[in-house]
Amino acid sequence: MNKTAVVRARIEPKLKKHAEDIFQRLGVSTTQAISMFYKQVELRKGLPFDVAIPNAITKKTWEATDAGEDLIVCKDANEMFEKLGI
Repeated sequence: MNKTAVVRARIEPKLKKHAEDIFQRLGVSTTQAISMFYKQVELRKGLPFDVAIPNAITKKTWEATDAGEDLIVCKDANEMFEKLGI
């Protein structure tokens, strides 16, 4: 297959660096990663992940978590399951 189309995008340099570091660890080039993303869009006929506007409860939870509030800390998975009643 002949690859002749060009994709150009401006992106935050720090985000680009972090993503490219991950691509390298995965053994794929940026071009391959973008091609995989496009292929998934084609196959799913949409974005390959959920995109949603968070509701008020989710926003409040994120804000509390970011502030270090309302967190439940567990020493391990067993303690977490115990606290969840599972």
